[in-house]
Amino acid sequence: MSLNPEPSQVAIPVANANPGRVRSEDPRITRSRALIMAAAERVFLERGFPGTSVDDIAAEAGVSKRTVYNVFVDKEQLFRAILGEAIATAERYAREVATTTADAQDLEPALRELARELAASVLGGRVVPLRRLLIGEASRFPEFAREYYERAPGRVMTAIAAAFDALAARGLLRVDDAELAAEHFAFLAIGPSLDRALFEPAADGDGAGLEAAIARAEHGAAVFLRAYRA
Repeated sequence: MSLNPEPSQVAIPVANANPGRVRSEDPRITRSRALIMAAAERVFLERGFPGTSVDDIAAEAGVSKRTVYNVFVDKEQLFRAILGEAIATAERYAREVATTTADAQDLEPALRELARELAASVLGGRVVPLRRLLIGEASRFPEFAREYYERAPGRVMTAIAAAFDALAARGLLRVDDAELAAEHFAFLAIGPSLDRALFEPAADGDGAGLEAAIARAEHGAAVFLRAYRA
């Protein structure tokens, strides 16, 4: 499971959306929505929210401005839809973490794999650029920034904590505070790499850099195990 599906794979109903438009089963609407969302994401990431117009999005998508408005009420709803998609993906990832890690039979390979997957998912695709975008617009959309934090990284952390609780109950980990243990694991796995990535947009898509980050994540999991293994 990855935190980085292609934008066209998922259609997300979001708050303040026009229900008739967003939930329409007309395949033409579905195709247009996916095309427009993918184009809008590219333009938002390049120019930011205030620097992007609906005309820009329509031109990038190769559709008319009217087509954009047939699917989305306005630019803000489109921005929310893109971030809503990221939230939904993170929630699915969190559900998978809660089951696969908690049910692991061999602790060390399972935690190394969790660290690798966390690094690859967060650092290897859309997550970091979208976080940069949302951080830049947090003062404009404080309620949505808060919702993103709680339902995306926050929910993943809650899932990791629940998995660690389950592993402790099986006698595999020594955990007094599962939330703190999850924070330790996440920082050891991706903390410095994520900080670096947020401030180095030129490194987006750098395969060698991602491989190095994944290797650091595995080392982080090993350090975590030395502290928390039962």
